[in-house]
Amino acid sequence: MESKTVETDGVRMRWEEEGDGDPVVFVHGIPTSPRLWRHVVPLVQGARSMAWEMVGYGASIEEGWERDISMARQADYLATWMREAGLESAFLVGHDLGGGVAQILAVRHPELVRGLVLTNAICYDSWPIPSVKAMRMMGPGVKRMPDAVFRLFYSTFLHRGHDNGDRAKESIAEHWPYYEAAGGAAAMVRQIRALDVNDTLAVADQIPNIDIPARLVWGAADEFQQIGYGYRLAYELGAKIERIEGGKHFVPEDHPEEVATAVNELLEEAG
Repeated sequence: MESKTVETDGVRMRWEEEGDGDPVVFVHGIPTSPRLWRHVVPLVQGARSMAWEMVGYGASIEEGWERDISMARQADYLATWMREAGLESAFLVGHDLGGGVAQILAVRHPELVRGLVLTNAICYDSWPIPSVKAMRMMGPGVKRMPDAVFRLFYSTFLHRGHDNGDRAKESIAEHWPYYEAAGGAAAMVRQIRALDVNDTLAVADQIPNIDIPARLVWGAADEFQQIGYGYRLAYELGAKIERIEGGKHFVPEDHPEEVATAVNELLEEAG
């Protein structure tokens, strides 16, 4: 995928792009980057696939130091970026925090969203998860962790979310360098302190009013975002949910075929 950047309203935003056709915007979560979608994008057919980087994440961690990087604000950044990139509307694919951003955008800017694919996404009051809450409470101590100690913590966290051990190791190699280059633990603490469950609760009662095609793909063994929330989302969106037995949290990396199939179904449905 080709890496691109644009500066709009004083914010430098980055994304990775591949292909031509209907625009599909992929939004990652924490603690990952646009590289989360590296195995999904090649399987999506006839689309302009654009893996957007949330402000303050991935290669843009330093861009977020003095900015609001809450989920609600990320939805604003995404809307601004889409318009700057010339996208009148797009299909959105969101994982984890990126799924929450996609929900907020679909409620507040419905004209920008043609369809939704959500995979193991935050929603309602499903987040922050206990380990993230603990990191927030221990923020000063975590920030002072030596890189080697924090890397072990980071690696353990990612392994918990994978059912494919080889992909877990690959995932760490893809995403860890961004944290290592931007202050290690301090970078993640900054991201965690920006999280506020009220961002998704504020749009929760509007989820049933999202009138666009949608699909859900969920790892049934996810300890971070339990599948019960996925079923609630599916019901309120009037959407089909693909349950992946044994699948955990990082479905786009462990089970890219299922995610790509959901995206291709939406594109085919749109005709």
